[in-house]
Amino acid sequence: MNLSGYLDNLHIIPILIFSVVIHEMAHGWVALKCGDNTAKDMGRLTLNPVPHIDLFGSILVPLFSIIATGRVLIAWAKPVPIDPRNFSNYKRDDSLVTVAGPVSNLLIAFACSVMVIIFYYIKVNGNFAEGSIGFEFVEFMSKMFGAGIFLNVTLAIFNLIPIPPLDGSHLFSHLLPEEAAFRYRQIGFFGIFIILILFNYVPAFPRLFFTVILFFVQPYIEFIALFVPDLSQLNF
Repeated sequence: MNLSGYLDNLHIIPILIFSVVIHEMAHGWVALKCGDNTAKDMGRLTLNPVPHIDLFGSILVPLFSIIATGRVLIAWAKPVPIDPRNFSNYKRDDSLVTVAGPVSNLLIAFACSVMVIIFYYIKVNGNFAEGSIGFEFVEFMSKMFGAGIFLNVTLAIFNLIPIPPLDGSHLFSHLLPEEAAFRYRQIGFFGIFIILILFNYVPAFPRLFFTVILFFVQPYIEFIALFVPDLSQLNF
């Protein structure tokens, strides 16, 4: 991919940053509702991306992914601080906090679908001259929200992989006996290396991963098709 190819994928960056920020805010907001105000007190319930950005997971890994594949396949932000001692029912409240992040991504994917439809009709009815500022803006926004559907479904599914430190590991640990759950959680950040091995050295894993993603992306595409007569005109 040449320089122009990299620039063609810059539309992914704004929706990526927004999506990982909302993901972490969702964790913190639900934790607050469950009685833990740690994230709020540490300034993590904010749309300001700075407190949420992780140099490795929010910038370096996504940039490498864009350069290598043209898509963001894996990304994450700094986990919001949560003190489970403030939960009245640990397993229930921790599970609610856990699913809040992936659910927020699925909701963002739906919002992106709506915006794809809106910008389709803006483009069709706007009579923008090709190459004009208006035309380029609509093209950029259409591509961004189109990419946002796949990106957010990917973030949701990726985070539900039951390997620490991903969200899915919390849900899985609650199904284990207490001693086994304790040892399982001790994998911690080293689980990232397990995930990288699975993606790079176990061919069946990425195939299954993307099959699941496409399965969950399909309803969004079908929703858009209800309002857009020709999907080939969209930038996905």
